[in-house]
Amino acid sequence: MPSAQPDGDVAPIDGKLPESALRGLGQRPFGVYVHVPFCATRCGYCDFNTYTAAELASSPASPQSWLDGLRGELTMAASVLGSPPVADTVFVGGGTPSLLGAAGLADVLSAVRDAFGLAADAEVTTESNPESTSREFFAGIRAAGYTRVSLGMQSAAPHVLAVLDRTHTPGRAAAAAREARAAGFAHVNLDLIYGTPGERADDLTASLDAVLEAGVDHVSAYALIVEEGTALARRIARGDLPAPDDDVLADRYEQVDAALSAAGLHWYEVSNWAKEPSAWCRHNLGYWHGGDWWGAGPGAHSHVGGVRWWNVKHPARYSELVARGSSPAAARETLSASDRRLERIMLELRLVDGLLIDVLDPDAQVEARAAAAEGLLDRDALAGVNGRFGRCVLTPRGRLLADAVVRRLT
Repeated sequence: MPSAQPDGDVAPIDGKLPESALRGLGQRPFGVYVHVPFCATRCGYCDFNTYTAAELASSPASPQSWLDGLRGELTMAASVLGSPPVADTVFVGGGTPSLLGAAGLADVLSAVRDAFGLAADAEVTTESNPESTSREFFAGIRAAGYTRVSLGMQSAAPHVLAVLDRTHTPGRAAAAAREARAAGFAHVNLDLIYGTPGERADDLTASLDAVLEAGVDHVSAYALIVEEGTALARRIARGDLPAPDDDVLADRYEQVDAALSAAGLHWYEVSNWAKEPSAWCRHNLGYWHGGDWWGAGPGAHSHVGGVRWWNVKHPARYSELVARGSSPAAARETLSASDRRLERIMLELRLVDGLLIDVLDPDAQVEARAAAAEGLLDRDALAGVNGRFGRCVLTPRGRLLADAVVRRLT
């Protein structure tokens, strides 16, 4: 089931933002996120805001009503922002955007282009499930203007996919990646999940081998997190499966990093590796650097100038609100200076360039030096050698303990 939304302040019906949030708009990178809430089946580990056809059977929600709502929200967004900046990045996620087909994804991008326009070098990404793609699909979305594809692989081992309730067949994800590259996509990502109950080191090796053979230039790899309310959580609570082991997760992360690094894909964020900076996901970098973005669709989150808001979750309610001219926002919050500073530390510390030490208060700077002495932060980077300003950059061991390092610095 989808996770619960955070609490927040009442969002205005017209979606209006305070002048303070609009100040400087366009001087910072601006992204658009589109949430597609549809899936063919629900994976056992997933708590994203997604719905299967069976779950929507008694609802008026449909892909067409969702698309109508999306167009309405994007039109409203352009009005709220006044002189909306052109989109530097677009990311269509979900859910399973590829269920819309190439024509549907072309309509989505057309709606974004009509509302905001696209920068000449815009990065335009869509997530896709390998089973709902084909050579024709990739050719179609490439012609529509998409520049990047992110495919959910998770594992190449059949028994691991079974535990995760993934529906694609082993080998299909890598084949889809090759099809995307053949269609002209220079930037293709494959997602992996490691630490699934029953996964062996050899299983992960096979998955990594498949990723590398596919020739992609970007890999995201995430430790399995057991989210409350999911089918996987219920199986673990019943004792049907063991919970992920922290030591095993650490071993698996080191295995991923070693294999990808040896193949020329280097980390630039704790869970992301790429062949070169041009392959880094610019849209996600916007999140990690506290940029501006409008999140459109049911349950999507947005952030502009220190104001963050999130939409109602159910597709039918979302479309209903937009159809009557109301903002679909469920609630919002205004981040204080201390909130934004905290988030900057949490997010930038995860990046390969790290965090300027001057962002930290004096006590936290003392903690940073202690963390460097313990091998968690790079000593040279912290000292600012070779004319560089001092930065907090995680070491390989520090990446394993990134959350603990963040707590020490905040």
